[in-house]
Amino acid sequence: MEKNKTENKMSDKKTVLAVGAHPDDVEILCAGTLALLKEKGWEIVISTMTAGDCGSAKLNKEEISAIRIKEAKRSAKLLNSEYICLGNNDIFLFYDKPTLIKSINLIREVKPDLVITHSPEDYMIDHEVTSSLIRTACFSAGMKNIQTEEKPYYRVPHLYYMDALEGKNIFGGKIEPTMIVDISSVIDKKEEMLLMHDSQRSWLMEHHGIDEYIISMKNFSASRGEIIGSKYGEGFKQHLGHAYPQNNILKEEMNELVRIKFDTLSLEAYLKVNNFLSYIGN
Repeated sequence: MEKNKTENKMSDKKTVLAVGAHPDDVEILCAGTLALLKEKGWEIVISTMTAGDCGSAKLNKEEISAIRIKEAKRSAKLLNSEYICLGNNDIFLFYDKPTLIKSINLIREVKPDLVITHSPEDYMIDHEVTSSLIRTACFSAGMKNIQTEEKPYYRVPHLYYMDALEGKNIFGGKIEPTMIVDISSVIDKKEEMLLMHDSQRSWLMEHHGIDEYIISMKNFSASRGEIIGSKYGEGFKQHLGHAYPQNNILKEEMNELVRIKFDTLSLEAYLKVNNFLSYIGN
């Protein structure tokens, strides 16, 4: 990563950091949004917690790691993006001090305005642990008493969670996004990036019996797009807890391409308030 950024990032150029557990997670779940931000002039950084070193039925950990890192770099290059692998072990990814230090250092190094990572609920523990690690890293990157190679970054970035894979939790219940980005114009770029991960397609064929790597991605993107009346979409939820930015930076940057999706309770609350305001206005 370039070291010419100031401690508090005074540059006008905005940076988005997308963090997945494994190579190809970002491509499957948010590459379209990254491509749109790139078109808006954003700097893109893609990172993974692991090299996906368990993702092969034939190669050993070192061999498959080297291949998947090369694939991830080729994918990132399509957006003129840097790729950073934090070097943790696939499957054995833990919410512990050493891994948190790596995660906090990543935030301090990249100095992002916006961070995108996994849903807190997902089919795989690695994804959920990544979500928790990055959430804490965003919040604590400015704390002086946490020592890392990089200096503190005195800013809590916007934090967004990607869709859970297939949009469901471990019990099969739906996990709905609160907003959907229309990625129809960049679906070819998303597909091109995912195609760089040839080893994962082979692994899925052998381990899961699936030979629909690209088809599955496009089908899920189409299902999200259908909700907002577009061909393809990507779903997100914004972290709005204490100390995090409250403005929707994705909406501000991409305007009509970002559609806010009411869940049932939100819609009921909205209608009640709207009806009340109409009543008192009469």
